[in-house]
Amino acid sequence: MAQPATLKRVLGLRSLVLFGLAYMTPMIVLGIFGIVAEVTEGASASAYAIALIAMIFTAASYGRLSSAFPVSGSAYTYVRKTIDSRAGFAVGWAILLDYLFLPMVIWLIGAAYMQAQFPGVPVFVWILVFIAITTILNIIGLKVADRTNLVLMAFQGLVLVLFVAFSIAFVLGGGGTGSLFDSGPFLGESGTLTAITAGAAIAAYSFLGFDAITTFTEETVEPKKTVPRAILLVAIIGGIIFILVSYTTQLVYPGGTFDDVGSAAFTIAGQIGGAAFSALFLAGLIIAQFTSGLAAQASASRLLFAMGRDGVLPKKAFGVIATRFKTPVFNIIAIGVVGLIALFLDIATSTSFILFGAFLAFTMVNIAVVAHFASERKAGRSLSAVTHVVFPLIGAIVCAYLLFQLDSTAIMLGLVWLGIGLVVLAIVTKFFRVAPPEVAVVD
Repeated sequence: MAQPATLKRVLGLRSLVLFGLAYMTPMIVLGIFGIVAEVTEGASASAYAIALIAMIFTAASYGRLSSAFPVSGSAYTYVRKTIDSRAGFAVGWAILLDYLFLPMVIWLIGAAYMQAQFPGVPVFVWILVFIAITTILNIIGLKVADRTNLVLMAFQGLVLVLFVAFSIAFVLGGGGTGSLFDSGPFLGESGTLTAITAGAAIAAYSFLGFDAITTFTEETVEPKKTVPRAILLVAIIGGIIFILVSYTTQLVYPGGTFDDVGSAAFTIAGQIGGAAFSALFLAGLIIAQFTSGLAAQASASRLLFAMGRDGVLPKKAFGVIATRFKTPVFNIIAIGVVGLIALFLDIATSTSFILFGAFLAFTMVNIAVVAHFASERKAGRSLSAVTHVVFPLIGAIVCAYLLFQLDSTAIMLGLVWLGIGLVVLAIVTKFFRVAPPEVAVVD
């Protein structure tokens, strides 16, 4: 292992957008379509539109902070540099729920799909295959992972395009609503704001991923310009995809009543394209899970690297880059090991609390922009109050609202995780007498 902790700048705008979209997994809109449609009573398109507006405010905040502080670490770094190092640690610890356990959830879902298609193969075999392949690709480096993402994202995009095209053809043929222009996907059966906003809280899960781009800042060419653009592009592109797909799918199947909400989109795929398209759709879902797992593991390893380099986590393990591959190999393998927990959990349990960390981090990043505004004004530098106070506060309020829409179990588990983090922080800071180590800005 090498001692210099430096990362190679190899990523451009296209690569960052691909990683963000891969992490976000555009096909997740179909994976949870039945759930969103049921909650909104058939107004899934409105749910995604509201979620997009909320995420754009937060994405803009990430972009502003990534330009001001171009280092790896995401929300962890931004909060510690604008508010307080201890608060930064707490946010970093909270978002570890998302970064550490999301790859596990992704691999578990992918394995479940494969096991359903090939019931003779135990689910643990597929989990191990997913972990092994993604770990090897991420260790080899982002150049290889980037090329893999390009191919796999192209296939995932093809499946989505075909799904929309088959949906349109089905509706034009007299199926579903029978019209391409219908208010149903936006108003639903009842048109109540309560149902739509409840669905928006769930739909926001589909957007998780645009923030992961910031963890690649130190491997990006011209990061102050490229990263903010990529963050907004991922949120906007993802949102447009989600709205379009949910709208056309809702045209095929109006309302929100399904025999099985979990497999609603798979059933609709067979309805609009027959058995052949159903098989292709299933393949697309598997590919989507693989690309998302690849990006999620890479992002999590960079967050651990930033915290290790700070000395918050053991530096000799987490803050080191491998000589040969120029990647944080120990961290990548550690994420793979965490993924093995999927062997003992089901999907419902493993996904119950990761959103706690994500929404807490989103809220704090928006607040961090306001803190940065105050600091810059105090130093005599002028920033726009609209873009650095009004917009971030809107984003913070919306994200806090989404946080409190989580069920009580998720909130409880999240608070327990935060409690463990406070114990770790107390040890690192000698019972809060000293600040956690500070990371240096890398231009």
